[in-house]
Amino acid sequence: MILSMLVVFLIHVLLGLPLFIALITTAIVGFLFVDPSMIPRMMPQQFFSGINVFSLMAIPLFIFAGNLMNVSGLTERLMGLARLMVGHLRGGMGHVNVVSSVFFAGINGSAVADTSALGSLLVPAMEKEGYSRAFSAGLTAGSSLIGPIIPPSIFMILYASLTNTSVGDLFLAGVIPGLLLGAAFMGMNAWYAWRHRLPKSGKLPSFGQLGVAFLAALPALVAPFIIVAGIVFGFVTPTESGALTALYVALCGVFLGGLRLKECWKAIVDTARLTSAIFLIMAASATISWLLSYAQVPAQFVSLLSPYVDNGVVILLMLSVITFFTGMFMEEVSALMLLTPVFAPVAMMAGIDPVHLGVIITLNITIALITPPLGACVFVAAAVSRLEIVSLFKTIWPFVLTAIAVLILLILFPPLTLWLPTLFG
Repeated sequence: MILSMLVVFLIHVLLGLPLFIALITTAIVGFLFVDPSMIPRMMPQQFFSGINVFSLMAIPLFIFAGNLMNVSGLTERLMGLARLMVGHLRGGMGHVNVVSSVFFAGINGSAVADTSALGSLLVPAMEKEGYSRAFSAGLTAGSSLIGPIIPPSIFMILYASLTNTSVGDLFLAGVIPGLLLGAAFMGMNAWYAWRHRLPKSGKLPSFGQLGVAFLAALPALVAPFIIVAGIVFGFVTPTESGALTALYVALCGVFLGGLRLKECWKAIVDTARLTSAIFLIMAASATISWLLSYAQVPAQFVSLLSPYVDNGVVILLMLSVITFFTGMFMEEVSALMLLTPVFAPVAMMAGIDPVHLGVIITLNITIALITPPLGACVFVAAAVSRLEIVSLFKTIWPFVLTAIAVLILLILFPPLTLWLPTLFG
């Protein structure tokens, strides 16, 4: 059954059909093996129950908040602050790229949106400073991986809905790994700047200049604290936090004069398009997840890995390898929806903290956004930098390996993810 479903799915992907159609067709093939009479009864039920989860309403709200940031000019304010903070260093625009991704991650939670918003502005600026276009596009795509790790994170919300894990704990657990990822890419950029002898651009800013830039960006910088603090201290649910953040960003945009009715409508349309695509994939993936559970595939998977359950590190490394190669050939949301119900029982047997597992799976799924052949962030980076997608895929591997190094570090040292959730109880 599994082999037949996999073959059908790959055929649909190679034919270029919409992903949710490929998933639905794959589910139908699976039901034909299990019980064809269940197709009219169980498929519609599982399709809608997969998205009939209150906490998932947070996803369009956080996406909307990020889109409002883009159209209201708050993103430019964050980039201005990042430019003053690190732009005077050697390879300054590359550092600005990474720091801007860290700032932007605190609002949107989407790597693809990060690549699109920052790439069109920063890739040309990096070229002017002496960077190659390929490295500029690769760093933009690579640093965008910080988006789904630092809260809020769409992937973490999905994981929490599948495993009944605390969203607040997951958000706290993502802070240090996200900063580590940013530091790793900044180190990689510093090495590139030193190797190619890139000149320093600009002078060390004064405290006054930094203060003015900080005050200008302060409305945007406050938003991540509203998100995390509200959820962690129990003032709001994740969905209410998303609504509160969207309202806050909209009010900031109006009062600062950058948000008008036309820009607001554009943000609504972009949010509706992206949300529709995500929820269709989630619904179709939920149908396959239920089918696999009904066929006891997770139990079979647990039995295969049961000899290694005494070593959590080995289990996480094995799950990471499976997730990495799955993500290379499957859209990230569907990969997360399909793999999490299979992996969670194995992790529980091995005594792995579900919050730690959530961060590891999220980072694995996120890395798939820059791996060939389906890495969405690479496609976006190639489009905004006007590069051939094949040439960019050839040069993206150092960024992939850098992200994998951070992943291995997190697997070997769980306190890097669990310290903040433990600190806040």
